[in-house]
Amino acid sequence: MTTQEPDLMLDSSAAGLLGHIGSRAGDRLGRVRPFAPRAARRAADGAPALIAVGHGSRDPRAAATLRLLADRVRELRPGLDVRLAHIELNEPLLADTLAGLSGDAVLVPLLFARGHHVTLDLPAAAAAAPAGTRVLIAGPLGPHPLLVEALADRLAEAGWTPRDGASPGTGVVLAAAGSRAPESAADTRRIAARLGERLGGVPVLAAYASAAGPTVPEAVRALAARGRHRIAVASCFTAPGLFATRAAAHAPWLAAAPLGPHPALARLILHRYDETTAMSLTGTRELTAAIR
Repeated sequence: MTTQEPDLMLDSSAAGLLGHIGSRAGDRLGRVRPFAPRAARRAADGAPALIAVGHGSRDPRAAATLRLLADRVRELRPGLDVRLAHIELNEPLLADTLAGLSGDAVLVPLLFARGHHVTLDLPAAAAAAPAGTRVLIAGPLGPHPLLVEALADRLAEAGWTPRDGASPGTGVVLAAAGSRAPESAADTRRIAARLGERLGGVPVLAAYASAAGPTVPEAVRALAARGRHRIAVASCFTAPGLFATRAAAHAPWLAAAPLGPHPALARLILHRYDETTAMSLTGTRELTAAIR
């Protein structure tokens, strides 16, 4: 699977605080272009590398899709060292990418809600980075207006129209990977609520492919019980994989594609990178995962 969970620092209290700071900053800065000329100049002048970290999947389409997403990020920020790594299942693995670092880096998880991959897996990998290397860990991609933009666009590509948002018979299930961490479910519900607002007030229920409930079929039944029988499934996944395929198979009506190299998602990755480096530079919060 390619989209699982996320969060921030080495200790859980710092992770929770930074997740809160990151989501609030994202709310206020969601429409700031992350590839402004000043940022581009910094990128060409020794900025930390951006390492986009996917979960990994046995589906061969997943790694190929994430490579396209990384390419789009590079196009938006010429001169920035942008690398792709995976937690498991696909190469390059994050541990290998970090081992090859010759300078500082920011890990941007290609994950949408807080969970153990960022609070445990990413800090553990960062702690094994080369001596003297500073590795920062950005927050998850959601909740954020740019994520909602990408989700709404994928639904529109699948056939959703503005008229559907005003219909009393339509509903949406937001399919996500799922996590046992309560913070993850809270983040996903916030994404669902914002997507509903973006679609004109249509009810959007969060559902999960693993580790949490409701499942996609359960959410579909819940919407049907409310008289919503034209139900679309929005795919809160970065790339094709087992979870995304299963979720789409349960769509009674429309099934949106995974977000893939959507322009808004690429902009969001750069936004997370920029806010993390800015916090480090201003001393707002010490984000260093490992300095030895």
